[in-house]
Amino acid sequence: MAVKLRLKRMGSKQKPFYRIVAADSHSPRDGRFIETVGTYNPIKGADVVTIDEEKALNWLKNGAEPTATVRNILSKQGIMAKYAASKTKKK
Repeated sequence: MAVKLRLKRMGSKQKPFYRIVAADSHSPRDGRFIETVGTYNPIKGADVVTIDEEKALNWLKNGAEPTATVRNILSKQGIMAKYAASKTKKK
């Protein structure tokens, strides 16, 4: 089972709200998911992001692939840098 970290759209028309979830790559965008990692709200002035860093790092270490948008969000939060640092420490 290939796991991806991706966005699940919530909210109503013209008011999107996203959850960052770990989901099987074959499940639909708003369908079944394994675990919620965080949230992303692009509507409020500055983009509001809340991420459980522990869960995100755990999924990345276990081989989950983030989508392009989620990778950008994680990079801005500094999680991708921590993930890269943890990979280099092991070697």
